[in-house]
Amino acid sequence: QVQLVESGGGLVQAGGSLRLSCKASGHTFSNYVVAWYRQAPGKDGEFVAAINWNGANTYYADSVKGRFTISRDNAESTAYLQMNSLKPEDTAVYYCARDTVAFRGAQTMGYIAHNSDSLYWGQGTQVTVSS
Repeated sequence: QVQLVESGGGLVQAGGSLRLSCKASGHTFSNYVVAWYRQAPGKDGEFVAAINWNGANTYYADSVKGRFTISRDNAESTAYLQMNSLKPEDTAVYYCARDTVAFRGAQTMGYIAHNSDSLYWGQGTQVTVSS
């Protein structure tokens, strides 16, 4: 059974930083793309960032490019999202997701909607950025 558990969310002032973690269990973590999505209050969920199975390929939404960095540690079955220069509009619940097809490219996640059945999902972690 695939399990994804996010942590690291919290309240931060604009301009600050947070690092989210996604700890995986119950499967071979290293063979799959991992992605982060987010959903702000009253809005549809959106793709944020993705990383391929070995970390060599990453892909970001334009809104976070240059501010967020996705990474992974396959030995620890954990993915990370380093978020710098945070803005109030980054406030959302952030979700970790894992692909169901092995060895795809990170860009694939840009075409998959939030909450799609084609991915496994974590329960989410709240990030709140105050102005």
